[in-house]
Amino acid sequence: MSTPPTIVWFRRDLRIADNAALTAAAGGPVLPVFILDPVIDAELGAAARLRLRMSLAALGDALRTTGLPLILRRGDALTVLNDLIKETGAARVTWNRLADGRSLARDKTIKAALKEQGTTVDSFDGYTLLNPWQVKTGAGGAFKVFTPFSRAVMAEDIPAPLPRPDKLSPFASLPDSDDLDDWQMDAPMGPAAAALAGQIEAGEDAALARLEDWLDGPAPRYGTDRDRLDRPDAGTRLSEYLALGEISPRMVWAIMDRAEGDTGVEAARRQLIWRDFAHMLLFNDAEMETICWRREWEEFPWRGDNEDAEAWRRGETGCDIVDAAMREVYVTGRMHNRARMLVGSYLTKHLLTDWRIGEAWFRETLIDWDAANNAMGWQWIAGCGPDAAPFFRIFNPERQAEKFDPDARYRTYWLSGEGAETFTAMRPKSHLTSRNNRPAPIVDLASGRNRALEAWQKMRDKG
Repeated sequence: MSTPPTIVWFRRDLRIADNAALTAAAGGPVLPVFILDPVIDAELGAAARLRLRMSLAALGDALRTTGLPLILRRGDALTVLNDLIKETGAARVTWNRLADGRSLARDKTIKAALKEQGTTVDSFDGYTLLNPWQVKTGAGGAFKVFTPFSRAVMAEDIPAPLPRPDKLSPFASLPDSDDLDDWQMDAPMGPAAAALAGQIEAGEDAALARLEDWLDGPAPRYGTDRDRLDRPDAGTRLSEYLALGEISPRMVWAIMDRAEGDTGVEAARRQLIWRDFAHMLLFNDAEMETICWRREWEEFPWRGDNEDAEAWRRGETGCDIVDAAMREVYVTGRMHNRARMLVGSYLTKHLLTDWRIGEAWFRETLIDWDAANNAMGWQWIAGCGPDAAPFFRIFNPERQAEKFDPDARYRTYWLSGEGAETFTAMRPKSHLTSRNNRPAPIVDLASGRNRALEAWQKMRDKG
């Protein structure tokens, strides 16, 4: 009789190197599995779904070079795993942990059920630099402010990444696998799918190449240029790879070691700690995706979905920097972090619209969507999240544009240049058919700011 395999359940760890669940299975037959289950179906918007499809294709190709197949199944994860156990005789299942509420609840149920029936289950870390429950305050609680959290992380030893495992052996009798094309994961993008896919290089090799190119190029300028909207190459562009685990944060951290002391690289490392901070917050408050982290902000008089919010989604607010960013994300699935703050502030402050409206749109359009980062980012800019500032932060988009797009190259590209033409072609519903057709502003910036401040003051007076 053949040795039973270990089922390695891939989730947001679509890589071979520094994959603890895969490494733990090495030495015996390995059965790599990806399950498109209801948790993933509930999470992913159109752009992220297309990005996942490309990542799965790249992972399948990479595994084949080691002699392993990638088995694809769709359905309830526990049901699928039980089916595979019956089909293969597998006695062990491994996976890498996630920290969002949906995944935690699912994994707890599955682990208990599999152990009850005698299946060995081992779970590992690696989606963040450190486990979300690992870094504590002096009093033993969770941090609520980034700066002391960052200092605490820097005082810890970041585990070194695991090498690519040797001796990966396939299971002799392979179970059936779905065909990736049959899942039609690019269908929600409609006619824009091909254009978006053409801008993406997915997979572990692409992630490593991107990191090397950044280190060899703009890395030293990151500290000074990372907020410049007109210098897109200054950023690492690693977020989409980290979101799907095509590269681990520990691998990024370790590779950046070769540039230790470089101020640009150290600034980029700080962003990895921000990512850990977001996941720590979500781990300690599973409702953060849908409820204000500062619960008293549930009383803030935000509007629900409205015509202004639709104009915002369509990039037709008449505020140039906001419209440029909203068109960029529709065309590319990406948005600069500075631009995310500006469009978020504009929606929640100038348009007085609920942050959850924006969170949902980013979920639909971003290829680097991540539950913790998206929730924390939106709550931080809306004012109801972990921002330590003792004031109500309202960005002036015009002043921000002058500072971070001083020659208007970014705005011109997306409002009247090649980017505008691509946007119009990809989004036929837009009524902007002329490359110079600019809508009038839907809100006066000063009036919108005053309205937001008045709402904030009323909420404070009530409290």
